Amino acid sequence: MKSIQDILKAFNPVEDKYISRDFQAYGIELAEKLEDWKHRGLYIRLAKKHPRAVLEKAFSFVVDSNAKNKGALFMWRLKELGVFKRSLAKPDLAPREKDQKIKSKVKKKINDK
Repeated sequence: MKSIQDILKAFNPVEDKYISRDFQAYGIELAEKLEDWKHRGLYIRLAKKHPRAVLEKAFSFVVDSNAKNKGALFMWRLKELGVFKRSLAKPDLAPREKDQKIKSKVKKKINDK
């Protein structure tokens, strides 16, 4: 891990004017190393929301492999590490008032015929 002093030495205000936080710099660094510049926003968001240790573990897995699409392998490894978990709570399936009104109108039309 780089120290703050090293980050500040490498910071170029002309080129890096939009990078103001550490997670942004790390996300850009991931995008460059994974050769996936197109999805740099995704890597910045991952660096912001998830612990760096988990991202480093997934990145080291990708670096050790000889993959064509390093970004896809990185995302797969994050999924395997359990970063992306689905919630087990069921969505609210109760009908809305608007839906009930529509159903009642349809029933009236059917009964009128």
